Amino acid sequence: MKNLFNNTKVAFDIKSDSELERAYFLFKMIQNEPLVRIGTAVTNFALNTKLPVEKLIRSTVFDHFCGGVTEEDCLPTIEKMYSKKVHSVLDYSVEGKESEEQFENALNKVLKTIEFAKEKESIPFAVFKPTGFGRFALYQKISENKELNADEKAEWEVVKNRYHKVCAFALELSVPLLIDAEESWMQDAADQLVEELMAEYNKEKAIVFNTLQMYRWDRMDYLKRLHKTAKEKDFYIGLKIVRGAYMEKERERAEENNYESPICKDKLATDKNYDEALVYMATHPKMAIFAGTHNEESSYLLMELAAKEELDKNDSRLWFGQLYGMSDHISFNLSESGYNVAKYLPFGPVRDVMPYLIRRAEENTSVAGQTSRELNLLKSERKRRKL
Repeated sequence: MKNLFNNTKVAFDIKSDSELERAYFLFKMIQNEPLVRIGTAVTNFALNTKLPVEKLIRSTVFDHFCGGVTEEDCLPTIEKMYSKKVHSVLDYSVEGKESEEQFENALNKVLKTIEFAKEKESIPFAVFKPTGFGRFALYQKISENKELNADEKAEWEVVKNRYHKVCAFALELSVPLLIDAEESWMQDAADQLVEELMAEYNKEKAIVFNTLQMYRWDRMDYLKRLHKTAKEKDFYIGLKIVRGAYMEKERERAEENNYESPICKDKLATDKNYDEALVYMATHPKMAIFAGTHNEESSYLLMELAAKEELDKNDSRLWFGQLYGMSDHISFNLSESGYNVAKYLPFGPVRDVMPYLIRRAEENTSVAGQTSRELNLLKSERKRRKL
């Protein structure tokens, strides 16, 4: 089993030679930290000054990490991946929008992706970010237990109504709904709301999924508290387990504001925390796991746990997830072995998706060994194809 992820033929089978070469070129660029910093600054400048760079972005980094501009745009990629039984999670990855019009637009996008998911076997989940439905500052104020004024209370009711609307629709169509996690200083408000939604919509099975970022050292305690509540109120728990996406920002803010960082002291502690969550969830009933991971060891662990707990490989309560454009050696080899696998497939206007793309580039640069691993695998496949 331990050599499962070495098969580059399976990993890159749907990539043409030119797509493979583009991936190799991109990860070579991303490996260079100063280049990523300069590239980010130049791209932001070009977009802000309306320079015509969207075509260049689209043909390189956008097409590697995103499915397209619209849901329909993503369909060829979705079908291509599904030919190898790798599913897609359509992720409207427009970030940093704070108007009511934008929140309503995001709501309608999520409702549409729920419909898409109902129609297509290849799309098993819908997804959204809390700040897609409401202002960051509002979540933060609630998380800090500050009194809301009358306008803010009314605004929060509108936010909650958006959540209820998508959850009720997801329940009606029986499409599980992943709700992403964000920065720690706004997350308590989102957690509290999602917990209420689980209690209401997860009576028969897990429809509503929260996300736990296991680079936070307090998340195992949170998981155990949530489990206690679920047993008391008799509902199913759905959780996407990830390591986390805002590490630098979290540590910097903790230092600036002189409070204890919520992030584990090192990668080893994060890995231990992540694996502990998998073990806890796999060994308790009425829990559904979406394991978002690019880590081979954690993937092997979950496979072992599934076998030990006598779960079928394709049990609907067990999913592996990776981001599109990364870790194909995990995704496609797992699906080849019969496991449920889904790739997060971001989409949206090129200009609006740039914050997401920049975060991906920075994440690949900062996570030790991740880019090197991608490059080594691509190198092996290029050699196998004699490119």
